[in-house]
Amino acid sequence: MKLPSPRGPLSEQVVTALNCEPDGREIAFVAADPYGEDLTIALYTLYELHYGGFDGVNPAWEWDPELLRLRAQIERVFLGQLRSDVDGGDDLGGALDALLVEQVPGNGVSHYLRDNGTWDHMREFFAHRSVYHHKEADPHAWVIPRLRGKAKAALVAVEFDEYGGGRADRMHSRLFADLLDGAGMRSEYLHHLDDVPAPAIAIVNMMSLFGLHQSLRGALVGHFAAAEITTGPSAYRMTQALARLDADPRCVEFYTEHIEADAVHEQIMRRDVIGSLLEQEPSLKADVVFGVQATELLEERLSAHLLSSWEAGESSLRTRLRWLVSQNG
Repeated sequence: MKLPSPRGPLSEQVVTALNCEPDGREIAFVAADPYGEDLTIALYTLYELHYGGFDGVNPAWEWDPELLRLRAQIERVFLGQLRSDVDGGDDLGGALDALLVEQVPGNGVSHYLRDNGTWDHMREFFAHRSVYHHKEADPHAWVIPRLRGKAKAALVAVEFDEYGGGRADRMHSRLFADLLDGAGMRSEYLHHLDDVPAPAIAIVNMMSLFGLHQSLRGALVGHFAAAEITTGPSAYRMTQALARLDADPRCVEFYTEHIEADAVHEQIMRRDVIGSLLEQEPSLKADVVFGVQATELLEERLSAHLLSSWEAGESSLRTRLRWLVSQNG
């Protein structure tokens, strides 16, 4: 995994620092749009140090005090904007029930791909989702040591499925790499990061932010529940879209796996994880609601970007479509 290309002065400072050895140097914060390209890729780069890291980057950067100070400043900007842009409150039942309502006719990305999408659109969508699905389940794993009792055990049960029930070939991240192979795209870890604009990357940043902070454990649970509740219906529409496009079976399998798994996960998340967590810590209800709302906010921002680009006849990606040459091509 190579360092991503900078997208502005803030990410330029981060990438420049990581190309050197940790030496206590001060890395200045540069004001940037909370949802903009510069801040988003800077934060993603900093979080990646807690995942697989980067080729040629000293692992000691992960806990460098100056880099952590910079990350905290960036996080405050991003988190502050998220809190400002959602309604908040503690109506958890209303927040979760709203996720179950299907608009008729639907106008989301999976509806568009099912009814009108081309292979170019589909492959662009795969590129956007790759920044999450290559590390699927990993951001959620951060919250495991922050839970107790039944909530912890239930969340681990869901994670076990995400990791393929102990089978490496059935891990959801592996199934997504197989999907990319089936679509004729490069499937190496985060190969498409430089192609993908901020809206998709911000979603993963939110997950890492929630997972890495004990104070945001309720928000991470809310996010995870929202993802599990909404994935099944959209995955079903994706199988319809892929059937219409006569897709490789490996592309379809990724979504059929989610239809089956997430129908069960939805119930576990609502009853056993959220229910048990709030029995133990009722004060976290507003945080769970925040996690649900923040997830919907950022997903809607991504959807708006994709649909506006495609309806205008434009690519939704930042760079030339590098998936045109597959790893086997």
